[in-house]
Parts: sequence; C-alpha cells; structure tokens
Amino acid sequence: MMRSMILCVLLLGGAAARLSAQVRDVSGQRQSFQRAVVHNGKWLTAASVAALIMFAEREHSHSRRDWNALLDICRSAQDACALGPDGRYVRSDAEQLYQRSRSYDRRANRWLIGAQASLLATTALFIIDLHPGEGPGNIPFAPMRVGVRIAF
Repeated sequence: MMRSMILCVLLLGGAAARLSAQVRDVSGQRQSFQRAVVHNGKWLTAASVAALIMFAEREHSHSRRDWNALLDICRSAQDACALGPDGRYVRSDAEQLYQRSRSYDRRANRWLIGAQASLLATTALFIIDLHPGEGPGNIPFAPMRVGVRIAF
C-alpha cells in the first residue's frame, strides 16, 4: 500500500505543470545574440568591401602594367601589333601581354562584383540595425521660463 502511494505521488508530481518561474525563457538571449550579430556583422562586411576593392585595384594595376607594355611594343615598330587571320597578334610576346592583361581585368571585375555584393549586405545590415522606435522615451524637463514678474 505504501509503495503504491509513493509511486502515485511520484507520477503525479512528474505530470504536474511547470510553474512560470521554472520555465526557461531564452527568447531574450536569442534576440540579443541576433542583435549582436547584426551590429558587429555590418562592420565586418564594411571592412570586407574595403579589402575587396584593394584586391581589385591590385589586379587592375597588374593589368595596366601589361597593357602599357603591349602599347610600348606596338609603338616600337610599324608592324609590331599586326593581327593574324585568327584575330591574334602575330608576335607571341604581344599576344601573351594582351591575354595576361585581359586575365587580370577579369579577376579585377570579379573582386569588384564581390565588393558590390558585400556593400549591398552592409547596407542591409545598417538598415536592420536602425532599431526604429526603440530610442529613449520622452524625457520631461522643466520648460524655460523667461519673463519679468511684478508683484502688486
């Protein structure tokens, strides 16, 4: 009899609903984590925009160097930049400089597309982080009273 009563009490105690103080509320933690990710992520993406633009500038400078070398070859002689029937330069060194210049330009374009995508993400994160309506409430203060009082 005593065993069945203890078993019954244990089962009823386990089936009882939790009190509100016993329930763990993690929604505040989740919101603060998401807010921190957005707040810090916007600066990370902004820094990545700057880094990607620097990489693109480096690739573009390599392209300009090869292009200027190609122009020097073309200016050196009248037929130095003659094109063959397939549309390529007859001189192999001129064709190599042209292809390298195009390759560097394509790589620079890819870096710039990445920078634009990162800039779009940065803009979105800045907008998300604005927190509309969550500023401080109206803080009342004593209005300034200007005037002269004359007691009668």
